[in-house]
Amino acid sequence: MDIDARGPRFAAAVTTAVLAAALITRSPWILAWQTLVFALGAAGGVTRSPYGWAFRTAVRPRLGPPAEFEPPEPPRFAQAVGLVFAGLGLVGFTLGPAWLGLAATGSALAAAFLNAAFGYCLGCEMFLLMRRLTVRAE
Repeated sequence: MDIDARGPRFAAAVTTAVLAAALITRSPWILAWQTLVFALGAAGGVTRSPYGWAFRTAVRPRLGPPAEFEPPEPPRFAQAVGLVFAGLGLVGFTLGPAWLGLAATGSALAAAFLNAAFGYCLGCEMFLLMRRLTVRAE
């Protein structure tokens, strides 16, 4: 079942704010929260993540009906990619080296910002590219 395309973009906006706070403060606790959110989104889909729940319960009822839907698999894959980068950032902030925490968190932040500001989901594009490559290989 396809999902409201505004939901992942809302989640990307919240993610951008959370990752910016984690990067500015270098807080492993803030980054741990975002890592958990990514894990929940990767495991259960973006609609089952905390930001998906917030969109569904607090934001979507105040908006008009969705004009655009998208399949849930690309945003779910994007959550898994975010999980990898946030996990690496968490390792860098807690165990070192610090540059790993900064680089990985900054990369996740850049990807989230692209989605929130421009509707361009890097993880979704990676999913589609991988799908095209696997179809050609068969």
